Order: sequence, then structure tokens, then C-alpha cells
Amino acid sequence: MTSDFHFYEPRHGHRLAHNPFYAIMGPRMIGWIATRSKEGVDNLAPYSFFGAYSADPPMIGFTSEGWKDSVDNVRSTGEFSWNLVSRDLAQAMNLTSQSVPAEMDEFELAGIQKSECRVISASRVEDSPVTFECRLSELSQLRSSSGTSLDQWLVLGEVVGVHVRKNFLEHGVYQTAKARPILRGGGKAEYFEISSALRFEMSRPE
Repeated sequence: MTSDFHFYEPRHGHRLAHNPFYAIMGPRMIGWIATRSKEGVDNLAPYSFFGAYSADPPMIGFTSEGWKDSVDNVRSTGEFSWNLVSRDLAQAMNLTSQSVPAEMDEFELAGIQKSECRVISASRVEDSPVTFECRLSELSQLRSSSGTSLDQWLVLGEVVGVHVRKNFLEHGVYQTAKARPILRGGGKAEYFEISSALRFEMSRPE
């Protein structure tokens, strides 16, 4: 009997044209992370493995494949900002995904207007609808189930300051779709945009 499922063990390969994990675990919000080095150089880079882990206190985190400038800066300063990527910022965000020397400022590279944060010393993306200012809570190296150390680093930060553009607030409620956030899908170039037309409501059982 032919199975209705394609089954594979990741350690033996997926046997498909592209690793489905990225597409299954998507779309994902983008961790557009701004940091500042000890030398004062601003860094801005997108991370597709990003999420929220607590609401009280608010905590967010991203994972870096390899020890990159963002991780090194966070370890050195204990601070970073997250900037929401709206549709009109997509091309600029994509430019900041380049691998460049640590002494290069990605804000300048991509022509992005920067502003100072209020609580932390890192910069933020001026045109982003939302910025979270974060202080490092935990930085850890990921391990496999067998205990093998991986060249992947999880950065968790507590949100200590929030910037929300007022035109995305209606009667005190943040309008998710109005900000037009883009999300990372599968493949090398796949993204999605949130639409209010696809919204539905479902209350939790009492």
C-alpha cells in the first residue's frame, strides 16, 4: 500500500528538491536586528528564524547560523533592536542580508534612515512601523539531541522599549495588516505579505 505521506529522517536527507522545513515552518516574521559594536559601528541584518517567547515580560529571540557580527555585538554590548519589515522596506532589508566586513554600516549600505533608540545605545530603522528595544536575556549555543554543539546561536532579549507609529493604532488597537509586514517563506526567495482580507476571528473556549 502506497503511503499518503513522504517520510524522511533529517539526518539522512529529505530526498526532495528543496528542504521542506523552511516552507513548513512559515511564513515567519523576520528578525531585522540592529546592533552597535564596541567601536561604535552600526550593524543591521535580517534573520529568518525569529520569534516571540514571552509576553510578561515581553521577550523575543533570533537564531544565527554561525557566529556573526550581530551575535558578537549583542554579546559585547548586551543590546539590540528589532525592526518590523514592512512591504515598502523589503528591498532595503534584502540589501542588508549581504555578507560585508564588520566595519561596514549596513544602514548606509542600504540607504536606510537611522534613529537613536531611547533606552539602549543601538540604532533603529526610522521608517519601520515598529521597533523593539531589547536587552540581552540569554545567549546560548544550540545542541543536537545527542548533545553535539552546533554552530548555531540563540539570542533572547527582553523588550525594554517599544516604538509604534501612531497611524497604525486605531482606538488604541494596533492594526497588524495595516503595517503590511512581510514574512519569510520557503525556498531562496519566497516571501508573503499579510492581508486584512485573509483575517478571521476565533475566540478561545471559556
